[in-house]
Amino acid sequence: MLGPLAAGAVFFPGLFLVSKGALRVLLGWSEGDAVLVSTRLVSSLQAVMASSAGWIISSSCRDVMEDRHWLTEAYVLFATPYFAYDVFAMFLCHWHKQQVKGHEEAGPNGGAVRAALSGFLRREVLMVLHHVFMVAFCFPASLLWRRGKGDYFQGVLFLAELSTPSVCLGKVLIQYQKQNSVLHKVNGVFMLLSFFSCRVLLFPYLYYAYSRYASIPLLRVPLVAPWQCNLGAALLWPLQLYWFTLICRGALRQSGRRQKPPGS
Repeated sequence: MLGPLAAGAVFFPGLFLVSKGALRVLLGWSEGDAVLVSTRLVSSLQAVMASSAGWIISSSCRDVMEDRHWLTEAYVLFATPYFAYDVFAMFLCHWHKQQVKGHEEAGPNGGAVRAALSGFLRREVLMVLHHVFMVAFCFPASLLWRRGKGDYFQGVLFLAELSTPSVCLGKVLIQYQKQNSVLHKVNGVFMLLSFFSCRVLLFPYLYYAYSRYASIPLLRVPLVAPWQCNLGAALLWPLQLYWFTLICRGALRQSGRRQKPPGS
């Protein structure tokens, strides 16, 4: 049990450090640019790994409640340290963005770090709470409270990460002022479709899949589902809806800028 957990605790921060160092040494990037891109790279790789694990698990489980796959618990253990690492990496990104905006030197002091941390928590409070919830609630729910049931559903949950690489690529393109590129437009369409399919529709599909398994009406599923499932869905699904709304607003603003005639 401790093996995958320790491997994840080493792999994700280690990959970040290696990527950041390579970008700085081989390409001559600044510390800030290397941190921002390396953070997106690690997030994208974790998403690819999680989605791949989810596909293997869900496609292997014929009985959605009883069938088991060894990768289910192994990947939960491996990925859990990622969420702790990612909070720190997001703070580093925020720190370097503030340095660029303020044109300050990168030498931190206690007051500057406290101010940056306060600003980070105000700006990213939902994402931080999401990551804390994933470790504090979803980790024990996946390993203990399920009691070995529902590996299929756990695999489907992993597939939610399929939208993450396009989100990360979009942020990198915006960082380098590539909002009008063809790549950004194509990526934006894929991001909308993947986020809607893999995150917005995720929880309704899970309830629908169980209703088919148990041969009960869809509206009865919340009444018979474990409280942990209902609580997780009640807290996580509104976040996905909120973030999808933000993505749609961003797409509409970008579309409006393209349609606006020059000089108007």
